Amino acid sequence: MNSATTARSVERSITLVRDYPVAPERVFAAWTEPDQLEWFSGLPTTQSHPSVDLRPGGFWRLTLQEGEGGRSYPTGGLYHVVEPPHRLVFSWGAVGGWPDLDPDDLDAVPTVSLDFTATGTGTRMTAALSLSAALDEAQVAHWFGLGIREGWTTTIDRIAQHLSRR
Repeated sequence: MNSATTARSVERSITLVRDYPVAPERVFAAWTEPDQLEWFSGLPTTQSHPSVDLRPGGFWRLTLQEGEGGRSYPTGGLYHVVEPPHRLVFSWGAVGGWPDLDPDDLDAVPTVSLDFTATGTGTRMTAALSLSAALDEAQVAHWFGLGIREGWTTTIDRIAQHLSRR
């Protein structure tokens, strides 16, 4: 097989690394306690209605707003790994929300892995969003065309403000 017919490797993930001057327990709590998820939603808790069932197979869900006055929709995830305060892995989306998560077809939505590592000055969070190998190149291009890189970067960057206020 020559190089012209070899399948191209397609970028399927985004990895963001952030350092926070707080303990891993605080960063983990910001991702898992309903009263702290307002940073993710862009809405006050009274409007985002967060709920969390923190266990493998459990869901988290809230209403997200895209920027001030932007569209609102349910989002969340289905947990696969819950290891307080060091690791969370979930399929991103919500049944009937965006992305529309079908529990019987988890390959259709991104998987998010969050690792919280204690450092000498706080916590290093590594956030990776990845798309399944089951998706073809066009499906991967579609996801990236939706702006998930920019959206996840903006979302992840909001947690720093939240942690500085608590």
